[in-house]
Amino acid sequence: MRKQIAAANWKMNLTYDQGEALLKEIIGAGIQLSSNQQALFAVPFPYLAMAKAAVKGQTNFDIAAQNCSNKKSGAYTGEVSVEMLQSMGIGYCVIGHSERREYFMESNKVLAEKVNICLENNITPIFCCGEALQVREESAQNAFVQQQLEESLFHLTPDQVQKVVIAYEPIWAIGTGKTASTEQAQEMHAHIRQVLAGKYGEAVAGNISILYGGSVKANNAAELFACPDVDGGLVGGASLLAQDFVQIIKALKSSN
Repeated sequence: MRKQIAAANWKMNLTYDQGEALLKEIIGAGIQLSSNQQALFAVPFPYLAMAKAAVKGQTNFDIAAQNCSNKKSGAYTGEVSVEMLQSMGIGYCVIGHSERREYFMESNKVLAEKVNICLENNITPIFCCGEALQVREESAQNAFVQQQLEESLFHLTPDQVQKVVIAYEPIWAIGTGKTASTEQAQEMHAHIRQVLAGKYGEAVAGNISILYGGSVKANNAAELFACPDVDGGLVGGASLLAQDFVQIIKALKSSN
């Protein structure tokens, strides 16, 4: 069974003490994860060491960075390299979040470079894709997402692409007042898997975890995660509330 993942994206929220307290409360809930389940926390750069220490000894709990540079090293003040992350024992990195694409103009080409440098350093990229409202209203979402995948991932070998986690973000349904239905989530996840299968074959596509990043909440996680092609979620606001994120983790599909 594919890895089922509940990934918290704290974005630019919480003070150090608040983050520490949040992790303590979630870990203190005593969640027992099965071998195919994983809880991740994508925390701000200054909190990586603290968060890594907080989950030490916890089975299938791990820490992710929210971004990385596409450069190996050098005169790039304010940037964080993948080698720095790897040296801290960070095993995951979010790549191409819709906010990075929109506010920092990250292109598919740059994201391909970030995916490459993560894989070269044994860091699992959590590659984000998804369409804005205008694209959805034009019914062009399938072709749009396919282009994101092709331009950022299709240079990878079958072995490499199976090391990538994909997160689908329906940008049009986040903070717009519009709601993406469970059926729409499953439809796009199935499309993404079909696109991957067209390039790499069904066996490879069937091994890739695809997370849903469209306002996952405690009260809709179980319904979303029950979809056959939804392998968990990339969770924003609800991941900042301990009890909510605990419920989201518990909603993951289990192989047991």
